[in-house]
Amino acid sequence: MTLADHLPILPVIIPALAAPVILLVIRRRPWLGVAAALVSCLGLLVCALALMARVSDGSILAYAVGEWPAPFGIVLVADRLAAMMLVLTACLGLIAWLHAVVTGADRKGWHFHALFQFQLMGLNGAFLTGDLFNLFVFFEVLLIASYGLMLHGQGPARLKAGVQYVVVNLVGSSLFLIALGMLYALTGTLNMADMGLRVAAIAPGDQGLLRIAALLLVSVFALKAAVAPLHLWLVRTYAVSAPAVAALFAIMTKVGVYSLIRVVPQVFGDSAGAAAWVPAPYLLPAAMVSAVIGFAGVFTARSLSEQAAYAVIGSTGTLLIAVAGWSADSLGAGLYYLAHSTFAAAALFLVADVVARRRGSFGDSASPGPDFAGRSGVALLFMAAAIAATGLPPLSGFIGKLLILKSVAALPDWGWAWGVILGTTFFGVVGFARVGSAVFWKSAGGGGGGGAPHAPVSRADLAAPIMALTLLAALSAGAGWASAYANAAAVQVLDPAQSARAVLTQGAR
Repeated sequence: MTLADHLPILPVIIPALAAPVILLVIRRRPWLGVAAALVSCLGLLVCALALMARVSDGSILAYAVGEWPAPFGIVLVADRLAAMMLVLTACLGLIAWLHAVVTGADRKGWHFHALFQFQLMGLNGAFLTGDLFNLFVFFEVLLIASYGLMLHGQGPARLKAGVQYVVVNLVGSSLFLIALGMLYALTGTLNMADMGLRVAAIAPGDQGLLRIAALLLVSVFALKAAVAPLHLWLVRTYAVSAPAVAALFAIMTKVGVYSLIRVVPQVFGDSAGAAAWVPAPYLLPAAMVSAVIGFAGVFTARSLSEQAAYAVIGSTGTLLIAVAGWSADSLGAGLYYLAHSTFAAAALFLVADVVARRRGSFGDSASPGPDFAGRSGVALLFMAAAIAATGLPPLSGFIGKLLILKSVAALPDWGWAWGVILGTTFFGVVGFARVGSAVFWKSAGGGGGGGAPHAPVSRADLAAPIMALTLLAALSAGAGWASAYANAAAVQVLDPAQSARAVLTQGAR
């Protein structure tokens, strides 16, 4: 076998090997640990792009770990959707890592880079795994790493939010295990492709248990995605985390959305009896409520980081409005918007840190503060990030929302969906304009004493937000190709038979 044949496992192996290497060298030679982390991040990006090129023709790569045949062994599955998520993770990881290094945030603890690599490992594994148990395993890997990253830098606010974050996710993990146990008892397998075939043969007397298990599983994914009313943990957690960590966490809610997109059509499709399309009656209302709560929070937020955290909830709600259609058009529009919203949220967190670093004790509070060097340039970055987050032209959020509006027009409740998307866009614009005018147009005057701004040594901290915004601009410029790829990925996801053939034949070799 050539190296190309092992491409599906490399996004998991690379950070898994890099993390212990970093732990071994970081204390004696910090520069070597940082270099190893950079090599890992660049290697992940190269592998992700190579995988995307391999599967862009519609092929599905199934990698049987240890050559155990499917459905008995561990199978990694790379298709268009998985490759897209890997590229998003690699790009976002590189941007967040760069910001942590140039701002010195990584030097507030010895374990930052190792935890960062384990986080990337968990994310990549969740996007590649072909069975539900290993989805649970990779969930736990990324969650354990996120606990450490969230507490990085210490402080009472992070500790308090960290306890809440841990408790919420322990409850979610417990429900996940209960759902897995029920599904294994009913189907005798945890391989998603195999389970999708077996649910059709479940006895009528067990249909109620199947529906309960499906609802539990969907609830866990909704918790990970911070869908209302399971969103309460997110704002405090993201707002108090280190900005580079919060930027990486922008993709964490997308893991929950990805799991819904991956599992529901594959396992709980038309043949699943009482559990067929189980989230359908609840997903659209929950998505609309999430969008309203998120952008209402943007309107009322008291700091830039809190505003960015609420924007994550709002954009996830908008994304799930598209997903709730469960059609190729709506899902394709949702996948395009998923890529956009990930980078837009990251840009908001990074710009918030740039502002906080220049305003001294005023931090990123949504109130007038002292003048600072480069204020107009930072204001332009904030404006671009706000335009992206709200979905105004010319950035990709405008294109994504147009695609969603067009795709959901076929839904029975399309009027409500349109009203929520357009209404929350308006509230988002007003909210960002309110905060932007207070931070960049108004001055507290004097600015002496403890409120004096800290002038940064260099403008290096602008690099990461500029990179995130550049990717958004590229997503706009390449909207034709990107939306076509997203539509093709949606068609592939909604054809579970193709995935089952690939996994149960290739994975068996």
